[in-house]
Amino acid sequence: MGRHGWNSGARRWRLTALLGVGAAILALVVTLLNTLPGNGVNTDGTSRDGDKVHGTPTATPDATNPDVGWGFTHTRHSADEGAAAAVRRVEGRLADAGGMPQIQHIMGWGADNPEPVKGRYDFEDMDRRIDFVRASGSTPVVTLCCAPDWMKGGRAGVGNTDWSQAALETAPEPEHFEDFAALAVTVAKRYPDVRHFIVWNEFKGFWNDGEARWDYEGYTRLYNLVHKALKKVNPDIMVGGPYLVMDSVDPRAHEASKALAGPWGALDQRTVDAFAYWNRHKAGADFVVVDGSSYTRDDELLPDEFAATDKFTAVSRWVREQTGDLPLWWAEYYVEPADGNDERKGWSETRRVAVQAAGLMALAKGGVSAAFYWNPEEEKGPECAGCLWTPTDTAGGGEKLPMYDLISRFGKEFRPGTEYAKVSLDKPGVRALATDEVALVVNTLDRRTSVKIDGRKTELQAYEVRWLER
Repeated sequence: MGRHGWNSGARRWRLTALLGVGAAILALVVTLLNTLPGNGVNTDGTSRDGDKVHGTPTATPDATNPDVGWGFTHTRHSADEGAAAAVRRVEGRLADAGGMPQIQHIMGWGADNPEPVKGRYDFEDMDRRIDFVRASGSTPVVTLCCAPDWMKGGRAGVGNTDWSQAALETAPEPEHFEDFAALAVTVAKRYPDVRHFIVWNEFKGFWNDGEARWDYEGYTRLYNLVHKALKKVNPDIMVGGPYLVMDSVDPRAHEASKALAGPWGALDQRTVDAFAYWNRHKAGADFVVVDGSSYTRDDELLPDEFAATDKFTAVSRWVREQTGDLPLWWAEYYVEPADGNDERKGWSETRRVAVQAAGLMALAKGGVSAAFYWNPEEEKGPECAGCLWTPTDTAGGGEKLPMYDLISRFGKEFRPGTEYAKVSLDKPGVRALATDEVALVVNTLDRRTSVKIDGRKTELQAYEVRWLER
């Protein structure tokens, strides 16, 4: 199969109007007509055996643990495809590192439409991604998004999937919520070693245009149906939500919340309201999921790119307080604003890694249980800004890049629950996170600096990230 789906999880969700009642009714009629027996809907390449166990399930590192740690999300292109030698190189490196938890969506971001016709399944792409996670000795996480077209007013049938951003980011219609929950059950039965499920992604399609707020009632109903259905499959399955974008705005903005604010901005009150409703009315949660950026919705880094990451600490502590300290996951986190094409290529790799290190430190200080780097892998070519490894299209591909070194070692040294130790620094331009055995230090300046770390003079280059034994 080719690559499928909108390539970004990074673009902040923009508020869009819902379809009118008349259009929704018409779409429902079209859907019903397209799914009637004998109407010629194409089912080529699909199977009714969607819940048949695929491959050889493995004993994943954190099968019974919500504190999975630091990992990454597969995007449109990833290391599951390409030259065999390059694929094996990445799998082996991840396995040798003890594995890194990995997220895969069920539709889009590299996965084809899993159920193009009701009751007919195509999991070829998902199978390959899960096989990759298994081969890399890692914990698989599935994000239950997005929905087949026939669940959201589109056409059923192989070849009829609308892969536009607007279509992909449309929520299932309420009359199909139970169908979506049934699809989640099929996925859980097919991959019994997947024990961590995230319900939906960023409230996509859940916007109440009439009241200019999130449709948190609709999302929560979908969440509760999926939660209940997955727990019937296996009570040990862990389910989390609501995967809200923790948007921040200028504190002077009319939508700014007084619930949480800092030099980095203020949370959007509409997000606070949506989170509060889900938190009160959820059927249950084994972990809580959010995402967001250190910069504001207007791409402002307040007061600068490094200090802006303090938002991650503040939001993490606030969310944990609201939920009674449930394990907290950041399904996505961003420190570098995107350009008009939703790409992050404006910074040098040295600067990018340094700010990313500051972001990871801030998340750790907030007490998070998991955080997933959105890996922007290219399909081919020599350039791969922010990627974990080089493209796997050739036998020489799959070589690690600086971002991989940072995140993989961070995951090894700073597992959730780590007891952190104090670090002595004599200059404010350097940030650090440490245990009794090791310290990660970051020069936040774009120039060389000399600093005493635990009393020892150390020279750091511009934006240098360094690990020190203690």
